[in-house]
Amino acid sequence: MILSISRRTDIPAFYAEWFFHCVKEGFACVRNPMNPRWIRTVSLRPEDVECMVFWTKNPLPMLSRLDEIRLFNYYFQFTLTPYGRDLECRLPDKDVLAETFRRLSDKIGEERVVWRYDPVLMSREIDETYHLSHFEKTSRQLASYTKRCVLSFVDLYRKTRKSLSDTTVREVHDEEIVSLAGKMAAIARSYGMEIQTCAEKADLSAWGITHGKCIDDKRIETISGRSLNARKDKYQRRECGCVESVDIGAYDTCLHHCLYCYAGVASNCRAHHPHSPLLVGEEPPK
Repeated sequence: MILSISRRTDIPAFYAEWFFHCVKEGFACVRNPMNPRWIRTVSLRPEDVECMVFWTKNPLPMLSRLDEIRLFNYYFQFTLTPYGRDLECRLPDKDVLAETFRRLSDKIGEERVVWRYDPVLMSREIDETYHLSHFEKTSRQLASYTKRCVLSFVDLYRKTRKSLSDTTVREVHDEEIVSLAGKMAAIARSYGMEIQTCAEKADLSAWGITHGKCIDDKRIETISGRSLNARKDKYQRRECGCVESVDIGAYDTCLHHCLYCYAGVASNCRAHHPHSPLLVGEEPPK
């Protein structure tokens, strides 16, 4: 079993205490987002977990406690984007986050930290020149601390369009994707990194950019030293290459308040109990 921690919220940034408590107890409970009455118990015992895949914009609360998961295989996907607090309302300073990225890589190795430049969006103030300038700066900061950067271009759903209604943010046009991606690939190569895309239709192979997998069986095999019998995750979009995993997060619990995010506002945070097996709420009596 592969654990996704988590597409639905930033557990390393906001719920590290809960996560480590669940590891100590050996399990977590997950409420089905489509059917809240259905609760699944998920083992967090090393013998049952092939790999943990962390998704985060700020893993600092976990850095001093990584020894508590030393018996597990794991890697981090660390999102570091160039936007200000008008879009990413509560994130720390980006130079501080770059330093956190380097500290994490020093602790666990560059092969276990993937940089996500996600989502790529455009606005009146944010154009190709803006992206290339910031991408070059961050590539320089992270050179030798990771070998892979993952790109994903923003999709504006009804919920996110509403959140962004007071901004000029828009999706990236196809011709802009081609132009920007090619130039970013050249920058990445100059700093010893490759670029992959996440759930994108565009064929960017002419610039050496391949379609990637965030839940990546090949990376997991490299980290664990074991072969996997992994299938594509049928619950993800057609363009998504991820293999099957179990997500232990919950929507509407992230406190970063990024306006473009599909995962919802932090309306469920008050129902969080750090010693409950559920991220949100208490487990009902059996």
